[in-house]
Amino acid sequence: MYVEQIMTMLGLSDLQFALAAIGLLILILVAVLNFKYARARRKAREQGQFADDRFGREPSFTQGFTDPESADRSEPSFGDLPSAYSPQEKFVIDPRIDCVITLRFDQGISGAEILEEMSDWNDSQVQSTARWMCEGLNADIDAAEDWEELKVDSAYSELQLAIQLASRRGPIGVLELSDFCSRAQALAETLGAQIDMPSVNTMLESAKELDVMAADSDIQLSINVLFDEPCPWGNFDALMRQRGFKLGRNGRQYEFYSNGVLIFNSAELDPNKPVKQFTLLLEVPLVAQEERAFERMLGEGVEIAQAAHGRLVDDNGINLSEAAVISIRQHLDVLYANLEKSGVPAGSSTASRLFS
Repeated sequence: MYVEQIMTMLGLSDLQFALAAIGLLILILVAVLNFKYARARRKAREQGQFADDRFGREPSFTQGFTDPESADRSEPSFGDLPSAYSPQEKFVIDPRIDCVITLRFDQGISGAEILEEMSDWNDSQVQSTARWMCEGLNADIDAAEDWEELKVDSAYSELQLAIQLASRRGPIGVLELSDFCSRAQALAETLGAQIDMPSVNTMLESAKELDVMAADSDIQLSINVLFDEPCPWGNFDALMRQRGFKLGRNGRQYEFYSNGVLIFNSAELDPNKPVKQFTLLLEVPLVAQEERAFERMLGEGVEIAQAAHGRLVDDNGINLSEAAVISIRQHLDVLYANLEKSGVPAGSSTASRLFS
């Protein structure tokens, strides 16, 4: 009854009241995380451990907040840092798939100071699997006006922090996103920066929409070649190499490259047994449409089948018909168009991140 009276006084519908309550809970969560983060920093400073721990690890801009493999790794002290911080993987912040938070400074701040303040971001209590990154806008008027990886010997007028909203694991969780936003707010306060940050609710909705689009577009095509008689491994290996395939590192898969880019590969095979059937696989979103990957995979399947007395079949063992091939081509045209319309063209670096 008391809640109904409040809703009546404020003139809110049930939906509006529910949304307001959810928003309030998220704000409280962000505030609690921010408070815990600030208290942990103060406590570490008081115990004299903050500098030791912070300078002993460099921040990772590719593995999220937690990197279990690096927890016990010893890194050089801050004074021994190289001139530029180089992450294990290099990606460019993309607002189409990232939540981007911008920090603006009244005057340039050194990359060394920024990295110093961010060096404990790997210690987040939230087990984050989302990829996050950081880029700076060089304050030097003679420098190129492009966002770059932070360098300890450069000064920056603006900072971009970003966390990936979705991947094949699904959309980012509310705790991961709230923790990221809380840390960005704390960093802005520490560095005296103006902050431009989207609302958590808006980003969560964007993450869900991105995940739905990715799920609809995450297509793997396969072509199966069934041999009339098992093909000895040696003969099969020689045929595949003749066709331009390379045996993968595990010795069980064959890979087909074009200009150094993986186009398609085979399913795993047992090199100790004759090959009765093998399957070629194409991850559609990861290969540019211009590569004509399906046509090339189909052509290789036909050539291998003819050379080794086999036939192309579907997943049920039925001969692959021309009608089925035409249907696949039509679906591919729609899929490529949808990816382009969504701003994530097949084979682009953005698609590589989203579908990883």
